[in-house]
Amino acid sequence: MAGEYAKEEYLNISHISVSHIYNLKKKVSYLRSVASYQKTNRGKGKTIGVRCKPKVQGKPGYLRVDTIHQGDQERQKGVYHINTVDELTQWEVIAAVEKITEEYLLPLLEKMIASYPFRILNFHCDNGSEYINQKVVEMLNRLLIKLTKSRPRHSNDNVLIETKNGWVVRKWLGYSHIKKEHASGINDFYFACFNEYLNFHRPCAFPSEVIDSKGKIKKKYYYQDYQTPYEKLKSIPDAQKYLKEGITLEMLDIIERRYTDNEMAEKVQLARDKLFDKILAA
Repeated sequence: MAGEYAKEEYLNISHISVSHIYNLKKKVSYLRSVASYQKTNRGKGKTIGVRCKPKVQGKPGYLRVDTIHQGDQERQKGVYHINTVDELTQWEVIAAVEKITEEYLLPLLEKMIASYPFRILNFHCDNGSEYINQKVVEMLNRLLIKLTKSRPRHSNDNVLIETKNGWVVRKWLGYSHIKKEHASGINDFYFACFNEYLNFHRPCAFPSEVIDSKGKIKKKYYYQDYQTPYEKLKSIPDAQKYLKEGITLEMLDIIERRYTDNEMAEKVQLARDKLFDKILAA
């Protein structure tokens, strides 16, 4: 006001910082000049999801979920990747979608949940509105899945999925803009071979908890603890009881053995090359 509109009466106050104005509002003289003062009331709407870190308790089926955007270009939105990973086994299912609206997202989430061989018990995400809404809650309730969300000032609540975003999605799809029209082709790549490669042929590091000299628990990663998500699933005592009806370990063994690790890696590389040839040609 003082500079733009040449109002001299605002010249002194224009040099006062915003933080100091809040200090002045605490003074008795200010409080006496205010006729009434009312604190902001908390909204009375129904809270969606529970703020907590899920406790796995040695069971598969606790998903961590996140959205990855493939960037904007000339005001055009890029494709969105939906990444989900089971906390115990690191079983990972990734998909792509044009828009993160109910019309596009809900059918895709159901497809991703259905592709897991074991029952899903928990769906944990950050506070993004694409997941924290009534439509997603209705879908999860129908599937008997609990919804939880990350706590404020707890950056480690979703650290596993954030790591997978970088070491899996970004490593294979990169950071450059990809048009949303390519979501269907990317999904074909994910569901045809990439998700199978991640879960049956790509080893993951699983930590061991070690108590140091100061009595603190630290996580150590040993070579012998590297396993594929499927190998980790099979190592769970009585793993069969966690599988969905109609799915057996023998059926999953057939999927694991139809390609060697090197054959599957080569298959995925070729499929990705073809995908990017189409993306770059468009």
